[in-house]
Amino acid sequence: MARRIWIHVGTPKTGTSAFQHALFTHHETLAASGITYPGDRFDAHFLAALDLMDLPWGGLEREAVGAWQRLVSEVVAAPGDVILSHEIFGRASRLQVERALADLGGGSDAVEIHVVLTGRDLARQLPAEWQENVKHRRTLTYASFLAAVTDPTRSREIAQWFWGVQEIPDILERWGGTLPPDRVHVVTLPPAGAAPALLSDRLAELFGLDRELLQPTGERANASLGVAESELVRRLNELVELTLPNERYRQFVREALVHQNLGVRRESPRLTVPADVHAWAIEVSDAWIAQLRDRGYDVVGDLDELRPTPQTEDFVDPEAADPADLAKVALKALAGSVAESARLRDVEIELHEIIDDLMGQLDDAHSTRIYKAKERLVALSESNPIARAGLSGYRRLRGKSSRST
Repeated sequence: MARRIWIHVGTPKTGTSAFQHALFTHHETLAASGITYPGDRFDAHFLAALDLMDLPWGGLEREAVGAWQRLVSEVVAAPGDVILSHEIFGRASRLQVERALADLGGGSDAVEIHVVLTGRDLARQLPAEWQENVKHRRTLTYASFLAAVTDPTRSREIAQWFWGVQEIPDILERWGGTLPPDRVHVVTLPPAGAAPALLSDRLAELFGLDRELLQPTGERANASLGVAESELVRRLNELVELTLPNERYRQFVREALVHQNLGVRRESPRLTVPADVHAWAIEVSDAWIAQLRDRGYDVVGDLDELRPTPQTEDFVDPEAADPADLAKVALKALAGSVAESARLRDVEIELHEIIDDLMGQLDDAHSTRIYKAKERLVALSESNPIARAGLSGYRRLRGKSSRST
């Protein structure tokens, strides 16, 4: 039987981080059962996707050079089935998909390519995508984001990115157009309020994995922010846009502030969409559902789950967030920043103590008679050929090649 290569191509905000965390954490257990999740670091598939598509990403694209071919080499060498997973794979063009499938052995009788997409209804994806943009230091308001995405021309860059990773029928046509329909799999996310383990159970069923390996733990989950939290970060982005380097933004804003502080517990109303956008999302989703049914893809779940359900919460524009809510989350952010500053100060003090101790040990070593004799020999060797020859002989015996004593 041909070995299978599963390519999970998105979409973003559909439990992908938790799924990838579980696969990476349990890669040894998976390997023992004949399934390879390649990569020696958690973000190996992300870097490979950047490399495959030659995407700019705040400087990380330089680190990504060669990452796709390294991943392919591991896939080719793997003895059994393989799982690749990253949500930005969905952005790949037809030419990039063609290259990816060819590199992975598509067309060979020994390899069976499967494409997997996890999908969620548009009314939940829209606020989630805007929040993700905010967490990547964008300053675009929610109203401007919605206007750009719903504009039929899709002329703005933000709209082109959104539809590149979210337009389910188009993604599956690009990735699965040359594959039999039964090798193209759509895993639908259950509606809000469903059992947290239902998605992981569906993924375990599709990939033939032990369901316990994929149980949600909360680790690596992307933070979901409320109205006030989102707006606070967006306004912060405006203030630090020209002063904070990308690597420091990732460390202090996205990780420390958002993931470890504001995203731990939502303090303000959940971000939804306006009524007119909700109606538009239903219309688009119904067209998608009809297309996917006609194509005959394998569905794990129910395609009707891609249709937005009625909203039970009133829409609140983040720019009009309650000042009391903004003040509350700002104080929470400030408290978290103070705590992180204190932690880093403790680390700095500890490092200074280590440095002082090492400098003391070095001073003690330099004060010995033997060390001082070697210093005099080095100084004398600058003008005395006999001393120079003696020093050279000493270094050869010691196996040294430097000018140090």
